[in-house]
Amino acid sequence: MSVYGGSQGFGTGGAGMSGPMMGSPGPNEHETVGAYALGLLDDAEATAFEAHLATCEWCAQQLDELAGMEPMLAALADLPAASGTPAIGESLSAKPSPRLVNNLVDEVSERRAQKRRKSFYMVAAAAALIIGGPIVAMATSGGSSGGTSGGGNQTLAANPAKDLFDNTVAKDKVSATDATTKVSATVALQKKLWGISSILELKGVKGPLKCTLIFVGKNGERETAASWSVPAPGYGLPDATTEQAKSPLYINGGVSMDTSELDHIEVMTFDGKKLVNVDV
Repeated sequence: MSVYGGSQGFGTGGAGMSGPMMGSPGPNEHETVGAYALGLLDDAEATAFEAHLATCEWCAQQLDELAGMEPMLAALADLPAASGTPAIGESLSAKPSPRLVNNLVDEVSERRAQKRRKSFYMVAAAAALIIGGPIVAMATSGGSSGGTSGGGNQTLAANPAKDLFDNTVAKDKVSATDATTKVSATVALQKKLWGISSILELKGVKGPLKCTLIFVGKNGERETAASWSVPAPGYGLPDATTEQAKSPLYINGGVSMDTSELDHIEVMTFDGKKLVNVDV
């Protein structure tokens, strides 16, 4: 006899399954894990559910969580019954009424529906980010640290450093162009409690090179604010053939010295060649 009764059990004529659970699992198979854990299924139902359990990770996980109930019920079953009162073990081991079981099934079904809705919202949010990403990237038309070009459309990566540089007022920027190397540097400076925050705009530099941005104090102290590599096409070259090489390079940096201690800023190569000197 099925603990669910009618068409909700594992009987051959029920809506839940047919025969030994062949084909796609029915909606009631997952909801039987509680009855199985409590030993409420008859032999045929238990055998059918075990066949489903072998291929269902969700039911296996639920069964593990319910496994702790069996020792508790066994311990309670051994407690002595009060006079004229059924034993606690007998009360706990009594089969639930069909109405109670139906209510439990409805509750489990609602929780599963909530989980499905939550998963749908998460997938929808992820899809929105994936679709929206390229739109944000195309909004930046210059000053990229990398990008691709093809045909008449060009997609450039968004560059927060360029945005900060553009939003820095002119009085907080210092510039210089070296007459020999033709490299131009503009450094936006912002005083912080911890020192100086800087953003370098570099133009007219060809690679391949490895460079450093060095802050030099009035006392001769030198601090490296940033380092980077320049690919062969270079940066900030108006006659370049790629959009990346035409665009300036923007680099964030920072040092611990105070603005009052700063004398000048140097852009150097790793092998010691000075590309440009910017007086402050």
